[in-house]
Amino acid sequence: MNEHISRKRLNEILTDLAAELDVPPSKYREAKEHYKAVGAWLDAADSELARYEPSIYPQGSFALGTAVKPFGDEEYDVDAVCLLQLTPDQVTQKQLKDLVGNRLKHPQSRYKHMIDPSGGGRRCWTIRYADASKFHLDILPAIPDDYAWLLALGVPERWAETAICLTDRTTWGAPYPEWPRSNPKGYIAWFKDRMRLRLEEAKRIRAMELLAEVEEIEDFDVRTPLQRLIQILKRHRDVRFNNDEDKPISIIITTLATQAYNNEADLAEAVLDVVPRMRDFIEKRNSAWWVPNPVNPDENFADKWNESPRKARLFFEWLTALEQEYKELLTDYGFAKIGDYLREAFGRRDAEAVMAKNADQRPFRESAAAAAPAVLVPRKSEQPATPKIELPSRPSKPWRP
Repeated sequence: MNEHISRKRLNEILTDLAAELDVPPSKYREAKEHYKAVGAWLDAADSELARYEPSIYPQGSFALGTAVKPFGDEEYDVDAVCLLQLTPDQVTQKQLKDLVGNRLKHPQSRYKHMIDPSGGGRRCWTIRYADASKFHLDILPAIPDDYAWLLALGVPERWAETAICLTDRTTWGAPYPEWPRSNPKGYIAWFKDRMRLRLEEAKRIRAMELLAEVEEIEDFDVRTPLQRLIQILKRHRDVRFNNDEDKPISIIITTLATQAYNNEADLAEAVLDVVPRMRDFIEKRNSAWWVPNPVNPDENFADKWNESPRKARLFFEWLTALEQEYKELLTDYGFAKIGDYLREAFGRRDAEAVMAKNADQRPFRESAAAAAPAVLVPRKSEQPATPKIELPSRPSKPWRP
């Protein structure tokens, strides 16, 4: 079978798989309602926080459109920032954390019995909603950062201006505690810039389908090939490594895939072209692994790789396996085993849903009731020998604006 047909059928299967993994727009709207309601409570007229002009906005996978359905009894994890208009000279990290926590636990608050743990986490306050909702919302207290230092590093102002300082309990006891810094809004803006062409295209198509204006279509109503790719990579990671603490982390997967993305038009093209390029954006600096934050080049997302070499080893093993798997799926032999592959790589629930949609195709028809061993993905107890890890033949390029 020629490569064009092979890519076409692979794209159809992967698209169906991504749709099974995806969080429905209704859940995005529910998440939005949850964090906006919290924001309204924090900024109510009688709130002691009102004078600090609190604002709340999402971060993480829900903000990026890369969240996946949870397994079994797991909950949807929604992350949000609560920004107060204060400066480090006006408030300490502990005071900032307490300001938000005290309002959430106010006697009149609907959230007072939903805070878990009651003393808050290392950085966030977690609100757990009723079991039927399957949501928990992590609220990160933060204040604006003076972003001049980011401009000096060459970060464009449109990304740098949303930088924040946040609270972290592990730094409270230092004699002169330095505020941890982050920039989730800047990262989201960078991410959307990298897929802008496909995002706008998808929204135009969706608007035509609904006979609506493009402006009425929210970003979470559509998915680009990049977002679908990241969803597939994250679920593949979760199934392969289960609860291994050294498994590849989502921020590294997301950053490398986004760096490597060149507005590929469909999911098969993204999988086959982007995955092999991901390693090109992993750097070595003075023998240390580096995956720079694109909106803060001084931040290294791979810093833990240098503390625990097993994390780096597992990442490269996983990436090498991915490259081989998708190449093999383009062959007639590989595609003939597609049902077994999907079960092993992505879990029985989502694999069998995809198989049902494609039951008229011979590989699915023949394996619909099968529970065969892995074909392309080795079992966790039979992992291959560690592959030789080599840097790209051309030097990796540091991030540039």
